[in-house]
Amino acid sequence: MDFRIDRTAFAEAVGQAVRALPARAPVPVLGGLLLEADAGRLAVTGFDFEAAVRVEADAEVAAAGRVLVPGRRLLEVCRVLPEGPVSCALEASRFTVEADGTRFGLSTLPLAEYPALPAAPAPGGTVDAGAFAHAVAQVAVAAGRDETLPLLTGVQLRLADGEMTLSASDRYRYAVRRLEWQPGAAVRDGAVEALLPARRLLDLARSLGRCGDVVIGWEPGGGGGLVGFEGGRTRTALRQLDGRLPAYKSLFDMAGAAVAEVECAALAEAVRRVAVVAEANSPVRLDFSADGSVQLRAGYGDDVAAQRLPAVLSGAEEVPVAFNPAYLLDALTSFESPRVRLELLGAGQRALLHAVDEQGAAAGAHRHLLMSVKQLV
Repeated sequence: MDFRIDRTAFAEAVGQAVRALPARAPVPVLGGLLLEADAGRLAVTGFDFEAAVRVEADAEVAAAGRVLVPGRRLLEVCRVLPEGPVSCALEASRFTVEADGTRFGLSTLPLAEYPALPAAPAPGGTVDAGAFAHAVAQVAVAAGRDETLPLLTGVQLRLADGEMTLSASDRYRYAVRRLEWQPGAAVRDGAVEALLPARRLLDLARSLGRCGDVVIGWEPGGGGGLVGFEGGRTRTALRQLDGRLPAYKSLFDMAGAAVAEVECAALAEAVRRVAVVAEANSPVRLDFSADGSVQLRAGYGDDVAAQRLPAVLSGAEEVPVAFNPAYLLDALTSFESPRVRLELLGAGQRALLHAVDEQGAAAGAHRHLLMSVKQLV
């Protein structure tokens, strides 16, 4: 193997592929990146059975070949390389990297022990890359972090009738986002659902955000299969989690709820401000009243904070609710609209947030459900 490549292209390819590597590799070869040079291109692949990332870049290939190199060590080398062309070669069991008089030698891993890579799932349709990245970010905040409950750490992806629906829940909140997508023939006659790890999906969506369109494909068979994402010269496959999230239709039915509207950015800033006196996991209380305001309060005893904001309440004279401030901030900052509408059932019950468009109507493409805590401040 012998090739030359631009330093920026090399570093970007390695940086994207290394995201698939496990934090602690159960076997040494899974901590390696597979480099394949052939016919004017370099392909860099990272794989850990749960995810596979393959990135291609243009390269001048003098001798084709394959090599397995410790991934994070190669990334560290790429970060300190000087700008300009980089020459790489396999010399016996050593992989050399040289640029502008700087030379590195890296040990290689046994290629024969590297597991077979999964085949790329068949393409099923396309979605705008930027819209997809934004939508994933909006719902991923509601996914759980407790790895002992893997079902709740996922984002559920549903594709049907030209619409993609993303949803996530950790039992205390539930975020749902809809957007358009262009299905292929494989999904014209039915829906496809997959539950994917939220952290990995968010990472890949961000990396593909500027690729124009993302091609999505999947394997038949439900849980345990692969879902593929391709944008530009990057291909990623994620293994599905077992199970599916609970249905949210009944949860989002807010019949009889009072409705409040408030400036989204102002409310988020007020929550940040008053929450500084709150103990860990202590709620922030919001008292909405028909006089056109909402009073925020946090803290106990002498350590308290309060702020009043303009708000419009209908359907009740007053509604007191309280939320985990971090959860409330995640919900508020996931909206881009100037105003947000809150449908409120009262303390200890559900609250549904959604954007308000310029005409004052609820925009339902993105909705975020929060549970109000029972014990008010």
